[in-house]
Amino acid sequence: MNAVPKPHPATPVPRAHARDDVAGVILAGGLSRRLGGGDKCLRPLDGRPILAHVAARLRPQVRILALNANGAPGRFAAAGLKVLPDRVPGNPGPLAGVLAGLLWARRQAPALAWLLSVPGDAPFLPLDLAARLKAAQAASGASIAVAASAGRRHPVAALWALDLAPALRRALVGEAVHKVERFIERYPNVTVSWPDVPVDPFFNVNRPTDLLAAERRISKMAVARTAKGRGTAGRQGGDVK
Repeated sequence: MNAVPKPHPATPVPRAHARDDVAGVILAGGLSRRLGGGDKCLRPLDGRPILAHVAARLRPQVRILALNANGAPGRFAAAGLKVLPDRVPGNPGPLAGVLAGLLWARRQAPALAWLLSVPGDAPFLPLDLAARLKAAQAASGASIAVAASAGRRHPVAALWALDLAPALRRALVGEAVHKVERFIERYPNVTVSWPDVPVDPFFNVNRPTDLLAAERRISKMAVARTAKGRGTAGRQGGDVK
């Protein structure tokens, strides 16, 4: 997470317009050392894998959706997503997943022009992520639009022009550029900020304590929805004569 440049005052656009030429990729190729290894995105959260939460929030925002992960793809079968392994050996990090997504999206449909990448451990992603990033890109002409919250940029949650694929491959293979921000700063980019209350939408699960915090947040959200539903029902009932 990185300090935020001046954010772009993007105006949300209709979701259908945002998704028409946008592919999505969930990045889950990391080694998850702080959670003891294994597939972090498959850890259960509120009775289903973290990946299911991420996919449910991203799927309506993009035209097609895939998962970047390495190893046997069958372990992700329940997600119903195309699994894209890194195209660069040695687990070089999230940029390899972005490259895999860019190359896949370029093959899928000529109408696609953008890739929306998100981390596989962020269960509260904003439902207007694609729309606001796309609006900021259109207003600025940037090649990359990056999400931010709480005064920090989240470079893995970003919208990428598909024509960046050759340059990203060169940076990874020929120059050993592994830091996401280092690559982003080579190109015109724009930052879009989201509020971090009542919950930071880019909260990610890195440690067991984060998983517990996410469980508590989901419980609070469920209680709030129930209370809101009861209030609405009460008002409607009071109107009946």
